[in-house]
Amino acid sequence: MRRLLKRATVVATVLTVGAGITVVGYVHSVQLPADPVEVQASTLYYRDGRTILARVGTQNHSDVALSAVPEEVQRAVLAAEDRDFYDHSGYSVRGILRAVVANLRGKRQGASTVTQQYVRNAFLTQDVSLDRKAKELALAIKLERKLTKDEILERYLNTIYYGRNAYGIAAAAHAYFGVTTDRLTAAQGAVLAAVIKDPFRYDPANDAAAAQQRWAWVVDAAQEKGWLGGVLEYPKVSQPSAAAAGPSGIVIDRVEQELAAHGVTSRMLHTQGLSIVTTLDAKAQAAGIAQVAKHLAGQPKDLRVALVAVDPRSGGVLAYYGGKQRGYFDDASAAHPAASTFKPIVLATALEAGISAQSLWDGSSPRLFPGRLGVPLYNHDDLQCPVCTLEESMIGSLNTPFYAVTEKLGADSVRKMAHSLGIPTAYGGTPALVDGKGDPKPGRTRPDIAIGRYAVTPADLATVYGTFAGAGVRHDRHFVESVTSPGGRRIWETRPRTRHVLDQAAAADVTSVLAAVVDKHAMTPDRPAAGKTGTQQWANTSDNQDAWMAGYTPELACAVWIGKADPGPIRDKRGKAIEGETLPAQLWTAFIREALRGRPVTPLPGPANVGRPAPFDIKPPTAETVPGEVPPKETRPRPEQLVPDARRKADLGRQDAGVTKQPRTAQ
Repeated sequence: MRRLLKRATVVATVLTVGAGITVVGYVHSVQLPADPVEVQASTLYYRDGRTILARVGTQNHSDVALSAVPEEVQRAVLAAEDRDFYDHSGYSVRGILRAVVANLRGKRQGASTVTQQYVRNAFLTQDVSLDRKAKELALAIKLERKLTKDEILERYLNTIYYGRNAYGIAAAAHAYFGVTTDRLTAAQGAVLAAVIKDPFRYDPANDAAAAQQRWAWVVDAAQEKGWLGGVLEYPKVSQPSAAAAGPSGIVIDRVEQELAAHGVTSRMLHTQGLSIVTTLDAKAQAAGIAQVAKHLAGQPKDLRVALVAVDPRSGGVLAYYGGKQRGYFDDASAAHPAASTFKPIVLATALEAGISAQSLWDGSSPRLFPGRLGVPLYNHDDLQCPVCTLEESMIGSLNTPFYAVTEKLGADSVRKMAHSLGIPTAYGGTPALVDGKGDPKPGRTRPDIAIGRYAVTPADLATVYGTFAGAGVRHDRHFVESVTSPGGRRIWETRPRTRHVLDQAAAADVTSVLAAVVDKHAMTPDRPAAGKTGTQQWANTSDNQDAWMAGYTPELACAVWIGKADPGPIRDKRGKAIEGETLPAQLWTAFIREALRGRPVTPLPGPANVGRPAPFDIKPPTAETVPGEVPPKETRPRPEQLVPDARRKADLGRQDAGVTKQPRTAQ
């Protein structure tokens, strides 16, 4: 036994020494380049792969000596990226072990030291491969033998990418705080240290909550090491400049965010000369920008507009307008009450449950419902239709029939359908389509979902309507088709998820009803189209705060929103309240017409007539209406005969008793 143990010890020693000799030999064989790799701008193309959308990465860079960077700022960076920098020889055994443990737990964590990060950024690519990692380690060891620690740290600070098109700490100090490096405070240095990990996400202009959380972590780490003292407050950060002028700059932000989620980092995008083919259509994007400018001309300057168009066949974003230029708020990704654009989701839920678009409901106004907690629900302008089909109710945008449908099926059923069609389950960590704090039922969905009580983004609403246009097939919305290196190697290619979420026949009936809406309201963009407007009332007033139009052709689905940065009355240049069927519908129609000009006209699918066309909500029975029988259509009012009731109330359509800050009605 002792002899066997002795042999095993000898074998292990020989293997260890052999491995050590192999590592030393490998390190010796790797040549340390004399100069860093030259930074190259990347090019974004439209979907044709030839027309240039933008160039990203024009260098904003100037070197500074380490002595010009306050020590507290240096320490903040080391606290964030490499706390043992002055104690290791280019690599960290403890860091490697932490990464291994994290990876075993299903989390991604890097093990690169500041030295490794520098050699990777200066001499190598960002490929995730064993060969690249081995070279990175070898070059780090060699660099540590050649330069002092301070020299390495100086090079690192001068070459790292901090976001906002800023390379090096001098450019970053100016981009975030408008100062030179020697004037940076400890708190400001912690902000810059925080963004290194993810320059897009941890930029407070993009995600203030995530940025401040990361900043607090950096400060805590530095204080644990005894490098920072006192109580620090999060500093004021400058707004980013419009590095890419015009609305397409916001598209660059969305592309950068999407690529980062797939491992193509901000630094790669801004420094490695990549070729990115986006999903955007040059003609559609130009039409979106031009039509927004045309329809806003002369309008009040505080009006905000969002326009998002997607390809129903793939989920690719064809046109995207979230604001005037990069560095401003992205209105296309901001959530607002959906108002009556949500009613088609209720219709889809009903069709899936076997309730026909020709089924009969009580469209009287006002009506009392259990879910209203004693508050009457009115139709817009108090329209009356005691016996109405769901199709007629959609054309007239009646609230009471769709509320009755939702109470019958359950609000949760409508919410689940909305999530299936494309509305996410949360926005910024806050659950979507449920009551929030201060609402009657926090965390729960009330039947008010039927009238668009809950907020959604224009981009997500475009996905929902794209799912209707796609015959019930939902495709994940995306901006990027492919990413290629300067040498032609494919780095990443999109593979969006596709799933059938709505029965094809039900989708056809939704389309048939929404096509009738477009026809009746004269919103047809010179080709068959389907859609729905929506208007959200401002408090208990005659003004509105949100106006929508969402719709589609077989080739394109588009959502348009008009409102303000902070909810408030929206009026046009004539002083009239903006409604969905005015400015948003006009913009939507003009955009569709221009985006598809010259394209062949494709018909919409005809109705499939799903479900039972029977009375569901008619009380009490009349001579013309007997339970279980459908009254003759000629005895019922046509949509164009629906007229306002003279009894319009001051609290028209109020949704939530006692909740004064919430929007009140939908139309």
